[in-house]
Formats: sequence, C-alpha cells, structure tokens
Amino acid sequence: MSKVDRRSALGFGLAAASAAMIKPAAAQTTGYKDTAPWPGVVVREYEGETPSLIPGFKTVSMRDIIMQPGSKTMGPPMMNAMVCHITEGELRLDQEGKTFTGKKNFVWTCNKDTKEQAYNDGSVVAIMRITDLKA
Repeated sequence: MSKVDRRSALGFGLAAASAAMIKPAAAQTTGYKDTAPWPGVVVREYEGETPSLIPGFKTVSMRDIIMQPGSKTMGPPMMNAMVCHITEGELRLDQEGKTFTGKKNFVWTCNKDTKEQAYNDGSVVAIMRITDLKA
C-alpha cells in the first residue's frame, strides 16, 4: 500500500465532499415545476393531486417554499386550506397580525383567505412544505 500524506488525504476528503454535494437525490430530479414569485423565494410545485379522505376536501397536493436568507413572501391570502411544515431552517411568520417563529419540524395550519407573510431572518436556507387541501 502506498503512503498517503496529509495533502493527499485532504484532497481525497474534498473530492468526496464535493461529489456528495453535487449528486442530487434521485426522487428530487423530476416531477416538479419551480417558479420564483419573489426575490430569493422559489415555489416548487410537485406534480399530481391525490383524492382526499378528509370531509370537505376533494384532493390534496404538495409544494415547497424554498427561502434564501433575507428573503420574504408578500403575504397573499391563502387560496385554500393547508397544512404547513418547516422541513429546514427557521422562519418568522406573521399570520393575521400574530407573529410566531417556525423552527425545523414546526407544523401549523392556514384556512382559505388567511393572510400570512414569511420571513427568513436566518443565515441558512429555509424550506416550508405545504400540503394543500383543495375543496
């Protein structure tokens, strides 16, 4: 076996880390459409709707709001009822004048016509996963 010095070990380590960061997860390469409605904000809508078993809702669908540090949404009224979940990062949320913080794995709900604005005041990307409940 040949001798591996510190410089070679560092090079191998950086190469492995770079390869790990470049390779996307297979499930995330197709089946969605990205739009950028506000600076630093990407809405990723996943294809397909599924029939709902919840009374009052015909279908459910899913989307992610991906927010860069320093970005915010404009607070439009919600088009339908939904369940929201912070999957990464942290967001400051202003819902109907009430401000609260959503940290990773925080879950909350919105009803149709609820006004909510989200702010990423942190230093890392935040992701809000939304399950839309459609009547």
